[in-house]
Amino acid sequence: MMQTISFVESSRVKVKGLLSLNSQMFHIVINRCRNVKINDIRIVADGKSPNTDGIHVQLSTDVEIRNASIKTGDDCISIGPGTKNLWVERVTCGPGHGISIGSLGKDREEEGVQNVTVKKTVFVGTDNGLRIKSWANPSSGFVQRVRFLESLMFNVKFPLIIDQHYCPHNINCPSQESGVRINDVIYQGIRGTSATKIAVKLDCSAKAPCTRIRMKDISLRYANEAAQSSCVNVLGDALGLVKHQTCF
Repeated sequence: MMQTISFVESSRVKVKGLLSLNSQMFHIVINRCRNVKINDIRIVADGKSPNTDGIHVQLSTDVEIRNASIKTGDDCISIGPGTKNLWVERVTCGPGHGISIGSLGKDREEEGVQNVTVKKTVFVGTDNGLRIKSWANPSSGFVQRVRFLESLMFNVKFPLIIDQHYCPHNINCPSQESGVRINDVIYQGIRGTSATKIAVKLDCSAKAPCTRIRMKDISLRYANEAAQSSCVNVLGDALGLVKHQTCF
């Protein structure tokens, strides 16, 4: 894999003021690291360039990403297995595929993702906004204690999405149900416009339904009307102002 910058088994890493332009594949990779701070960076790639993830984090603890502008052809930030204590704040994403936890569940034995906060982000014309994705395979993986807070969406195809039947090219897709357990996810203060009528799409596993999914102060519109939701195998509730047809 051709990355612009890759940090492996490192600690006390600081990246500041970086411009990454037209990487062949991932721009920045954080793998098996601890105590990483990324601040004031710009990432630019063509919106149609595949696998050009802006920042990919996996198997790492205590990572902060702040004040970033990411334009790419894949996930602006991708959060892989084994990520713990991740803080993302003031990131602008677009074009791109949004900020994604996953994909998870590719392997049967897999570390979980936990304690993730994504705050004050802006999405412009992206395919997704805030996404959790897993393959429909048996897996020991999990996602827990995730906070998606204070995001703005501008013409985003799927602003809020959980996809536990992830298969991006619809080729040789697994026919089972995902074993990845998704629990304790809060969406709060999410506002803006959806490019599709279904702004909130939560497609969870029949084997391991999503639990404790909570929404508060969600206001998403499509074509000057309230957007709608589609939820399958989800247990949760909606609190406060939720200006779309909610599942809960």
